[in-house]
Amino acid sequence: MAKNIQAVRGMNDILPDDEHIWEFFEQTVRQWMVVCGYRNIRMPIVEHTNLFVRSIGEVTDIVEKEMYTFTDRLNGDSLTLRPEGTAPCVRAVLEHNLLYTGPQRLYYSGPMFRHERPQRGRYRQFHQVGVEALGFSGPDIDAELIVICAGLWKKLGISDVCLEISTLGSIEARTVHRSKLIEFLEKHLEILDEDSRRRIYSNPLRILDSKNPEIQQLIGDAPGILDYLDNNSLKHFEKFQKMLLDQGISYKINPRLVRGLDYYNHTVFEWVTDKLGAQGTICAGGRYDELVEHIGGKPTPACGFAMGVERLLALIVKSKKEIPSHVPDVYLIHQGEATDRFVWTTVSYLRDQGIKVILHCGGGSFKVQMRKADASGARFAVIIGDDEVNAGLISVKPLREKAKQVKIELTEVGKLIKNFGARNAFQSS
Repeated sequence: MAKNIQAVRGMNDILPDDEHIWEFFEQTVRQWMVVCGYRNIRMPIVEHTNLFVRSIGEVTDIVEKEMYTFTDRLNGDSLTLRPEGTAPCVRAVLEHNLLYTGPQRLYYSGPMFRHERPQRGRYRQFHQVGVEALGFSGPDIDAELIVICAGLWKKLGISDVCLEISTLGSIEARTVHRSKLIEFLEKHLEILDEDSRRRIYSNPLRILDSKNPEIQQLIGDAPGILDYLDNNSLKHFEKFQKMLLDQGISYKINPRLVRGLDYYNHTVFEWVTDKLGAQGTICAGGRYDELVEHIGGKPTPACGFAMGVERLLALIVKSKKEIPSHVPDVYLIHQGEATDRFVWTTVSYLRDQGIKVILHCGGGSFKVQMRKADASGARFAVIIGDDEVNAGLISVKPLREKAKQVKIELTEVGKLIKNFGARNAFQSS
């Protein structure tokens, strides 16, 4: 007997019982982005590998260990399943010359891929919503992105999150800090693990994000970027904070906050929670003024963030927010030799009215069909038999409330179902 084929580990099916939560999330995000003036952009899930090597940086976990990279057998190109969305978004903006008409406010959503050990809240195929604002240099756009997040959390019913912010400063400030950090780390080589030693000269800032407990204790004494900010970087960060306070948004300054990608500068931030265990970051982002130039465009200021959908959905479930499920309005029961045409006419008419209808298929007695109607969760059973066809009427029976079955004309069925509860459409039993 052949062994069942299962999904790739870390790549999960989204089943119908969970789909309503995804749809609620996606619809809420889509509506909020439109309200905030951001337009949707959709990029392919496969890009040239060089896009990520050039933008993310060669000495990062993503490029070194986590990318799904393969060679195209048709032309030998190195291709990669996208591990994040910012670089593909910027690539699309440059390729289609979107900045020609001015700054762009964009958002996207979809699956991302990283080849790492799956665990709760961390999957090989995961989903993100990304928001990017390109062509804006001031701290006001940084603050707007935070305000957008805060507004979205309210609409999603999420409350157990807090905001952490910091700054990576300008290129000049980072250069000074980098040399001081390397000098500090060189004095503690015996404590550093193999990965950290390898990164001392290529990407020392990433060592500050190490999960190794011994190194975490060490980096508490490491030089912080906030001590090396130039005047412009400091002013940008201070104005950003003032705007958050003016909007009533509380935050914590985390001087050890770093981003896992090389293209960030100035403002960085994370929204975190203690309700999801070790995977506590639900949204992260910041300013990346150098990325457009790295990919081949003209120097362009930019800022953005990405949120992890699976983690946000877990928070929504924990919040016990009531989310409408896709319960059918009607289960249509039918039996009889002459009912087919009347049944299909009824189904088409009700669906055209926006009423969710499950048509019973497969035969069976009225009793059997009624049990299936009840199990479906439908609010009403619409019943069509020879008597209904001969009378030119439809039988409608409420399944969730005590009310009598009635016979009415087809044109009245939609009104009856839509208005049930708003008026005494059925006689109480």
